[in-house]
Amino acid sequence: MDIIVKLKEELKIEKWQVESAVKLIDEGNTIPFISRYRKEATGELNDEVLRNLHERLLYLRNLEDKKAQVLSSIEEQGKLTDELRLKILKAETLVVVEDLYRPFRPKRKTRASIAKEKGLEPFALYILEQEAKKTLEEEAVQYLNAELGVETIKDALDGAKDILAETISDEADYRIYIRKATFEEGKIQSVAKDVKTQSVYEMYYNYEEPLKQVVGHRVLALNRGENEKILTVKIAAPIERILLFLEKKVIKNENPYTTTVLKEVVADSYQRLIAPAIERDIRNELTEKAEDGAIRVFGKNLEQLLLQPPIVGKTVLGWDPAFRTGCKLAVVDPTGKVLDTKVIYPTAPQNKVEEAKKEVKKLIDKYGISLISIGNGTASRESELIVVDLIKELNQNIQYVIVNEAGASVYSASKLATEEFPNFDVGQRSAASIARRLQDPLAELVKIDPQSIGVGQYQHDMNQKKLSETLSGVVEDSVNKVGVDLNTASASLLEYISGISKVIAKNIVDYREKNGRFVSRNQLLKIPKLGPKAYEQCAGFMRIVNGENPLDATSVHPESYDAARKLLNKLDLTMEDVKEAQKRAQAEKGKIEAKNMERISSLEKKITNKEKLAEELGIGTITLQDILKELEKPARDPRDNMPLPILRSDVLDMKDLTPGMILKGTVRNVIDFGAFVDIGVHQDGLVHISQITEKFIKHPLEAVSVGDVVEVKVLSVDVPKKRIALTMKLNQKI
Repeated sequence: MDIIVKLKEELKIEKWQVESAVKLIDEGNTIPFISRYRKEATGELNDEVLRNLHERLLYLRNLEDKKAQVLSSIEEQGKLTDELRLKILKAETLVVVEDLYRPFRPKRKTRASIAKEKGLEPFALYILEQEAKKTLEEEAVQYLNAELGVETIKDALDGAKDILAETISDEADYRIYIRKATFEEGKIQSVAKDVKTQSVYEMYYNYEEPLKQVVGHRVLALNRGENEKILTVKIAAPIERILLFLEKKVIKNENPYTTTVLKEVVADSYQRLIAPAIERDIRNELTEKAEDGAIRVFGKNLEQLLLQPPIVGKTVLGWDPAFRTGCKLAVVDPTGKVLDTKVIYPTAPQNKVEEAKKEVKKLIDKYGISLISIGNGTASRESELIVVDLIKELNQNIQYVIVNEAGASVYSASKLATEEFPNFDVGQRSAASIARRLQDPLAELVKIDPQSIGVGQYQHDMNQKKLSETLSGVVEDSVNKVGVDLNTASASLLEYISGISKVIAKNIVDYREKNGRFVSRNQLLKIPKLGPKAYEQCAGFMRIVNGENPLDATSVHPESYDAARKLLNKLDLTMEDVKEAQKRAQAEKGKIEAKNMERISSLEKKITNKEKLAEELGIGTITLQDILKELEKPARDPRDNMPLPILRSDVLDMKDLTPGMILKGTVRNVIDFGAFVDIGVHQDGLVHISQITEKFIKHPLEAVSVGDVVEVKVLSVDVPKKRIALTMKLNQKI
């Protein structure tokens, strides 16, 4: 198999793009680096395509290695024919290679191998020839051998049948046909082990669906129900069609002595040996596809969550709600530094509401707090009501946000949190994390295992290694899209930067603490274990604000600095102009940037022939465009284009909702069958996929993402079951 051609066809890109990407990957370049700084080489393949390419490249190389092992093994046995060699070389999946190898693989003891040891293989071949002139019982007499354990005619016949059943089972072409027929015509079925048991799987207590139609989230639900011993799941195959196929293949002559026996052998081979293996294969395949789909959705959700825009310039009060142990508070300044912590007891059983309000008022006055970040865990609703009352009493411009605190407890008890806040207890650390999640979601969320962030479905039921690898890739891509401030980034954030390992990340922080702030990207070369290759991979993603070289604050790679200087010179600009524009951009953050930066804005309009200019500068046209973008928009952050979280100052209750009410909400989670939207009532509402848009969509992600702020209409409210049905079709009549 030509792997390059195969990848070209699968990914629908040009052959030269595949060749270039594979070469760059094999040279040890990371996906974010290739995606950002080798656009000319790959024809601007983005990180998603590159990661798919990398994953398939590993699979196909593994497949070729497996083929080589199988061919070598069969050749050593002296059984490799030209036809078999061709079949193995043409195989496109590991399953097919395994099917072809099955007859030649060294076997553990089976009924057939025991029968062969008893000398019954010639009898089996005699039956398979289908030219018997006498009954098989008469023929069996010559194979009786008490010493070998063949004491009766039945022993001889049973042994021969076992050999034939395994021979049929080992035939690769039969398995390939049966697997395809089962998938095309088969059904997946489930029943309850006890119909009286109440569970979330009740819709699957008597369920059946064609295999071709079953969707991923149902496969994962069936698997979980089966693992929890609530459901019995099986695949119903088109048995008659399969047995007819096998009989036609096996029974070549109508022989009065062998036909009945061979029909019996075919049925035994299918039911005992083939069907269980095919069922296992198909369920594994369905599960793998379902997991891949769920992991993709989880990855997309995580990316949107990580890329939520930071709320800058505000001192935030982080509020970790609880009942018995009290609510933990942490005041965090705009740089993320914890200024103060406090524990208050406004909730049950203490209910010291007025005392708690006084303490919070003191903190607000002392530190100029304008925003309160409340975790959405236990006692969140009660805390929210107290905060709203407090805001009304103060009559100040204070707002609050309910923050998803998934993973906060994991972080607060971690070694990392202990190192960061050695004098805090877990509650104080959690409150600080809840505040910082609002100030810079990316910088805070990278400290938590991505699987604990909770923006997916069935994440604990799937291949954890694959999930972990995918989510780590999402975090890596997100961090590198944004870049990091070399002088403030934590080791946890730095280790996701292209080319930076955990050890190097720690070394960077150690160097910074010992030598003071970085003033130049070149200083990275002084970091222990950070060599030229790692520098090439990471430098463009590291930002130094107010450093010696203003280009160090941009995503322009040091390898393009000479080109950038020449470009500025040609445009009659200097590094001072860039520095001045950056200062103004920082000051104007969140406002219209262009008005104070006339000299450096709209640079592209000043260039008549980009191709010619790129050639003069010794760079590609794409790189030239990237440099221009960076110079035109200093301090640009890709998160600026994302919707800000909804800041609230009043509270709603589920009981306040009525059908037809239109509200603004934030998409909290996207799954296969819809999206969950936070509308400020402490219970997310579900927008079913059919209610997201007027046009047909295969998946909710085609229309919505985590973090989107959307308008929804209430369809129905079930307070006892805590269910809210919403629609995004606002013109729909209720």
